[in-house]
Amino acid sequence: MAQQHILQVSELTKKVRFILESELNYVWLSGEISNFVAASSGHWYLSLKDQKSQVKCAMFKGNNRRVRLQPKNGQQVLVKAKVSLYEPRGDFQLIIELMEEAGEGLLRQQYEQLKQRLNAEGLFALQHKKLLPATPTTIGVVTSPSGAAVKDIISVLKRRNPAIAIIIYPALVQGEQAKQEIVSAISLANQRNECDVLIVGRGGGSLEDLWSFNEETVVKAIFNSTIPVISAVGHEIDTTLSDYVADVRAATPSAAAELVSQDSSELRQRFSRLNHQLQQQAQRTLNNAKQGALYLSHRLHQAHPEQILRNHQQRADELSLRLTKAILLKTQLAGFPLKQLAQRLQTASPNTKLQQLMMQRQQLDKQLASAANNYLTHQQERFVHLIEQLQLVSPLATIARGYSVSRNQQGKIINSIKDVTVNEQISVQLSDGRIHAQVAAKEQLSGTLTDS
Repeated sequence: MAQQHILQVSELTKKVRFILESELNYVWLSGEISNFVAASSGHWYLSLKDQKSQVKCAMFKGNNRRVRLQPKNGQQVLVKAKVSLYEPRGDFQLIIELMEEAGEGLLRQQYEQLKQRLNAEGLFALQHKKLLPATPTTIGVVTSPSGAAVKDIISVLKRRNPAIAIIIYPALVQGEQAKQEIVSAISLANQRNECDVLIVGRGGGSLEDLWSFNEETVVKAIFNSTIPVISAVGHEIDTTLSDYVADVRAATPSAAAELVSQDSSELRQRFSRLNHQLQQQAQRTLNNAKQGALYLSHRLHQAHPEQILRNHQQRADELSLRLTKAILLKTQLAGFPLKQLAQRLQTASPNTKLQQLMMQRQQLDKQLASAANNYLTHQQERFVHLIEQLQLVSPLATIARGYSVSRNQQGKIINSIKDVTVNEQISVQLSDGRIHAQVAAKEQLSGTLTDS
């Protein structure tokens, strides 16, 4: 236990969620709706169940906006969902991305399977897409001749560019026979090769109504068409396999008609722009020709003998000035070494050296006099200081305060009674003279008299 990592609850739910989402990813699931709740946030929460089990589901508002049905409890549906886990409560749940009624859901599942297979075969690859012509003159339309789609296409083309010819290749667009008639109409248009672009489409409807344009034979007929094909099936929210394989997908039949036609007013504006550009180009060409003529005239003027002679004269004057400047510069450069030698000779002259030595002697004299004065001043100050110290220790100063100095006959200062004898002659020096005396007796400080 000590060597194993003990998981927190949040760590466990995070790991389980990662395993579920990475291993199962998306699943298709059919079941009955129960506990349906439409939250104020726009999200849907429900459960899907069968006779034995149920699972909690969530469908966020970004996905449920595309759902055509209104979910209710007890309704059988087919969903495409991502397996996940709600970590805060540890609940296993499905995140629904697509929801359809059970019958339409089976068609949607077939649609997805066929889409994946055709995509794997490369029918939807971009390298197979053909470009639409810039200015088509004839438009082919594969659709029902009595439907609203063909009316919308004709109306848009007449309004935008009445000069475009329209060829209708009639075909059923709903029912069992629709896929064969659509394929035949596309094949007929390619055999005749009389139109520049082919619009294949119909108006809106349910997935089942539009299923003819999800048939494999129709998809491959569009892929094999040598004429560029625009798929215009249903409304903007409808997407069929024909949309993926076509060279261009239009949201509606009217949008397809606008794609292949230029507005006549736009053409007039384009012609006006082209005319303006042509005039500008003509003016530029004329200006260039004038500039060329002026250039040639200038060159001819430059090649005139008189002009050539003037150019040579100007060139000769320029060379003469350059020669004069060069000679003057050469002369100046030649005299420059002489000036340098003269300066060096003047610098090395004995007079210059003598003047420098005299200046140095004067400076040394000043320094010597200054040093001597400083030395004498220092010695005088030192002598005065010594005299002051000598006076401080001189016995004369002591004598002047009332003291005296006694000496024996040998002239030595008497420091102790032991230095003299009784009846010995001594001299006593005072501040104003000396006294000659004879020792009558000796007495120590203890009061004992000592006679020698």
